[in-house]
Amino acid sequence: MAAALVLAAGLRVARGVVAVAGPRGVQVRGAAGANGGNEVAKAQRAAPGGTAPTIFSRILDRSIPADILYEDKQCLVFRDVAPQAPVHFLVIPKKPIPRISQAEEEDQQLLGHLLLVAKKTAKAEGLGDGYRLVINDGKLGAQSVYHLHIHVLGGRQLQWPPG
Repeated sequence: MAAALVLAAGLRVARGVVAVAGPRGVQVRGAAGANGGNEVAKAQRAAPGGTAPTIFSRILDRSIPADILYEDKQCLVFRDVAPQAPVHFLVIPKKPIPRISQAEEEDQQLLGHLLLVAKKTAKAEGLGDGYRLVINDGKLGAQSVYHLHIHVLGGRQLQWPPG
């Protein structure tokens, strides 16, 4: 736990997040609505198709900690470290698909599975009154991590239009 607090303290300085001790152990969280930097600028700098591991592949291989909510053979669900709503988690496939626009016909079952897992996790997180699913694609879609991921946001009234 001490190592987690040290890591969390380092993340707080670097990304504006805090460590929260609770029934699930130490969790790393950001302040709702704070994005720790401009996501559009991050997307403009992101390198699609790079050979370096993404932050999500590092979460999958457990070299970076995450507050994991669910895992099965096909996907992983974890809380966003810079939440944009009171509840904000990500659903990612274990198969490395860089962008939704690069998904293939053979990914059809996996993509449906990701949506069903998002629905089940939203229910488990108490989002019965509604939530939003977001998939960013490419630079103009503000995708900053080139590993397909579904944002699930809820716990407050979301505004429209989103962008």
